[in-house]
Amino acid sequence: MNTKTLINIKTDKTIKEKASKVAAELGMPLGTIINAFLRQFIMDKEIHISASYRPSPMLKTIIAEAEMDIAEGKGLSPVFSKAEDALKYLRS
Repeated sequence: MNTKTLINIKTDKTIKEKASKVAAELGMPLGTIINAFLRQFIMDKEIHISASYRPSPMLKTIIAEAEMDIAEGKGLSPVFSKAEDALKYLRS
């Protein structure tokens, strides 16, 4: 007796392609990942969405350059003891 059923969903083509690629990198078919998500959803009655962030290669380059500038003392504003002095610096 076959206890499997089919779920039809609509998703963006790019999302499906990217998700399939990540699933393949993990050595699993996308259907296995979706089934695991559904099982977890049933058990917890919650939706867990991770917002982990990975900077792009371009942003990594910008951050590295900024860190080098900071280490070399470039681009740092001076320290002011009076607000008037800070305003003069900003206006110059």
